[in-house]
Amino acid sequence: MAKSIVQEFTKGLWDEVPPFKLVLGLCPVLGVTTKMEFGIGMGLATTFVLICSNILVSLLRNIIPSKVRIACFIIIIATFVTVVELLMQAYVYDIFLQLGIFIPLIVVNCIVLGRAEAFASKNNMVRSLADGAGIGIGFTLSLAALGALREVLATGSLTGNILNLVSYEVIDIFGAAFYPFSFAAQAPGAFVCLGLMLCAMNCLGKK
Repeated sequence: MAKSIVQEFTKGLWDEVPPFKLVLGLCPVLGVTTKMEFGIGMGLATTFVLICSNILVSLLRNIIPSKVRIACFIIIIATFVTVVELLMQAYVYDIFLQLGIFIPLIVVNCIVLGRAEAFASKNNMVRSLADGAGIGIGFTLSLAALGALREVLATGSLTGNILNLVSYEVIDIFGAAFYPFSFAAQAPGAFVCLGLMLCAMNCLGKK
């Protein structure tokens, strides 16, 4: 049982990491990763919604009628999205402003709804919690990695104040001689950087 729960958690960190293995949730992946801290903020918001909705869907799986299950799942997800939206407005307002419409759009994020339908509605609470946490953390790490790559290529450094927990002004990566590759901060650059990371993940997976 314990081994099974660990497997449900760890699968989201590599075997089923959403953007790179399942190729899901690409809208926020491409839209908010101009900086690493924005990627972390979006990832943690999605993780919160994933865990809470997975738990509640699992608890109600035998009560919700199958014919209206998708509508019920969306209502549950929307409730937790509202909660996380209010929390971000209260405690990390600057990041909330930067993420903008992508926070409400978590309601229709295919990762969240997909886990509710494919996993939480068929498994117990503990397994659903492990699944949501693993997928959410994997998603957060993916957004942070892509955001860091784009930020470093575009500016040569990392800057930010991650959720008011880890504060730093500038971490200079390449030094004063670096010529910024501003293309990485633009929309086409997001596709290119994501493609490079997909290539790296596939190469590592084959090995």
